[in-house]
Amino acid sequence: MENSSYQNWLATRAQVAWVPLSAATPETWSALGFKCGLEVHQQLKTSRKLFCRCPAGIYHDFEHYDAEIVRHMRPTLSELGGYDGTALMEFKTRKKIVYRIKNDSACTYEVDDTPPFPLNREALEHAMRIALLLKMKIVGELHITRKQYLDGSIPTGFQRTTILGIEGDFPISNKNIRVIQFSIEEDSCREVSDHRHTRVYYADRLGMPLIETVTYPDMLTPWEAKEAAQSIRYIARSSGRVRTGIGAAREDVNVSVTGGTRVEIKGVAHIAWIPKLTHNEAFRQKSLLEIKAILNNRIPDSAAWHLQHQKLDKHEWKKLLDPSTQEWNLIAVNLPQFKGILSFFNQPGRCFADELSDRLKVIACLEKPNLLHSEAINFEESCNAGLSQSDWSKLQALLEAGDNDAQLVFWAPDEDIKTALETLEERCLLAMQGVPNETRKSLPNGITLFERVLPGADRMYPDTDSAPISIQDQMIEAARRELPEMLEQRIAQLQSWQIPADQWNHLLRYNLLPVLENLSETHKIPPRKLAAYYAQTLKNLQGCKGLPFDHQRISDLLLFVQSRALQPEIIPELLKLLFHNPNMQFSSLLALLGYEAEGIAELGAQIKTLQTMWPKVKTRGKKRDDAMQNWIMGRLRKAALGNIALPELKQLVLKEAGHA
Repeated sequence: MENSSYQNWLATRAQVAWVPLSAATPETWSALGFKCGLEVHQQLKTSRKLFCRCPAGIYHDFEHYDAEIVRHMRPTLSELGGYDGTALMEFKTRKKIVYRIKNDSACTYEVDDTPPFPLNREALEHAMRIALLLKMKIVGELHITRKQYLDGSIPTGFQRTTILGIEGDFPISNKNIRVIQFSIEEDSCREVSDHRHTRVYYADRLGMPLIETVTYPDMLTPWEAKEAAQSIRYIARSSGRVRTGIGAAREDVNVSVTGGTRVEIKGVAHIAWIPKLTHNEAFRQKSLLEIKAILNNRIPDSAAWHLQHQKLDKHEWKKLLDPSTQEWNLIAVNLPQFKGILSFFNQPGRCFADELSDRLKVIACLEKPNLLHSEAINFEESCNAGLSQSDWSKLQALLEAGDNDAQLVFWAPDEDIKTALETLEERCLLAMQGVPNETRKSLPNGITLFERVLPGADRMYPDTDSAPISIQDQMIEAARRELPEMLEQRIAQLQSWQIPADQWNHLLRYNLLPVLENLSETHKIPPRKLAAYYAQTLKNLQGCKGLPFDHQRISDLLLFVQSRALQPEIIPELLKLLFHNPNMQFSSLLALLGYEAEGIAELGAQIKTLQTMWPKVKTRGKKRDDAMQNWIMGRLRKAALGNIALPELKQLVLKEAGHA
């Protein structure tokens, strides 16, 4: 295509036709070639950590700690004579990694000063049950390996891990999802802060036993990805052997589209985020493929492409520097043939320039905002920062820019300029190749940010400090005998109990079906009714908090209601009071509710009294035939609660109305 015709084509060509998640259909994702796989991490409920004797599950606040350890990344040559890409990237950042440690939750094993103890057998037994629930083929021998962790989240630079099972599957509503492997491994540190060249971690969860479930890329829509993550959570929690709460489970979500590559969205904290994150990532990759096509047409030889830069006079351009950066340098950069690229759609509310800004933040450690570019919409952004259109024209002349070039300005101290320029040029060159392999950080609004390049394929190697562990058939059979119902059976159970589908997630998520079974058998109450108490009444009260009492307390309340011959309609009201007063006696809850025993005769008398009041009542909709009956029902509900079933009360009201 000749340059002139290409320019005409570019001018009339719409950018990526982004579709919001709410308007997308399976055809939308099929056209993109959407594929998704999961790596789901779940902490096991054990008393000790995986390879040492420190207690598990003891967390600390960020302000109090007993010691700090400081480390720096230094890459070394592998046995094949190469460097890992992640190691090189982390080395460029010149990060100081600080670990804050409490004596009661960490030991010298965490910094590789003590050899590992044998793998925690309690963790192995817990993991075995979950692996069997996923129908994994259990290996004959566990081999402990070291997996490189180069982001600083593990002080040793590696994580001990072992594969327990391979090739399993589990159901979602429309198909089975295949599982590649199931592993036991150590958890990493909690990140406290990451500012400039210092990153701080807390070491309290470091080394806690963790299971990892890795699926094939079988999910072809964002909603399938969410459902698959939920199913893995249901299965793990049904074992009763995992921790729950914030941070106890995390998902890494891998996404690709046709022509793209695998991008890992790291550490997704909430399953509810998955649909929007994966949907937006698919369109981000489509956007990058569009940019690649444009740049490949403009730049036939990417090897000859280089950016140009010029240090600006700080006094002349000081309006761009705030008080915290007054001593820094201002660098103007020209990007040949990048006109229209910096403002090209990337994700909702973001453009390609944000890809450059993200990398400056992570690799050159320049906190945002860290650049201005020449394609800010209507120059509003740059004008607000002190750059007018005439300023950009001046910069273009200074850089000897061509008509088809784009420009940006960033600010940095002397020691970060070289890394920043290398980072910008590297990302622009990657744009000519399409979608880079990288790990991205998830945000609650469905947007992702660059976190680091993906580790190399050869990041695992044998751990010579740990002997292999033979898996005996007796161990597998012992675990199999203690298995709960499979997920398919639980779903069939929910259907047979005729429990509404909108309650399933809550019941499965909190492993409440065994509780419903027990309560139903003990109190002869239909599971459907019990499910409503848990998945409606208590769920609405709980929010993000757990129950302030155990299931036995609910069982005792049901027994109290039956012993007093109260009607079941009073149970939700008593549960609401019990939630806020967990230690109060049940009789006191009744008094707090204002309950008084009322017989049929007393209620009948009240109905007649209310009928005489009706002509004076001013109420909307009074002309309806059932208006009086509804008004009387509303006035009597509190008095009837616990004394008479509401359907019976309605019949009584209708009967008395017939006599009026």
